[in-house]
Amino acid sequence: MKILTATLAAALLAAPLFAADATGKWEASVPGPRGDLDFVFDLSADGDSLTGTVSNERMGESEITDGKVDGDTVSFKQKVELGPREVTFSYTGTIDGDEMELTRTVEGGPGRGGPGGGEGRRGPRAEGEGGGPPAGGQGAGRGEGRGGRGGRGGGMGREVTFTAKRM
Repeated sequence: MKILTATLAAALLAAPLFAADATGKWEASVPGPRGDLDFVFDLSADGDSLTGTVSNERMGESEITDGKVDGDTVSFKQKVELGPREVTFSYTGTIDGDEMELTRTVEGGPGRGGPGGGEGRRGPRAEGEGGGPPAGGQGAGRGEGRGGRGGRGGGMGREVTFTAKRM
């Protein structure tokens, strides 16, 4: 019984050693509708809490919210003001040594970056299912637009996976 108790205690004490270290600066090139954009993630883990900033030259720097660490998994949100509206990016990922694979999605429904959403520009009426409003109108963009292919916007609504490397 003493050996079992000692083994369990050692395993519990060693568990934090197996958790990935999210603390530090990470850089990534993220594909977007206007080409790749370089990001810097400056993260600090304290237990299961994650804080920090996300920055790039186009959107500036913003604090992360709702940051969590669970073993080698991280998740957090970034709120950014883009013109007259606020957009929330949600990130989830896995850390493996000096690399972190992240998936970024945009929260909100059509017209706010939902699946295939984003703010598309008005385009010509497209042939497609539903024949709804002009394709590319608000909420259409690329992807699941209401009426087919949309305008040039819409890159915001898609999910994108990328790898960040420790700096």
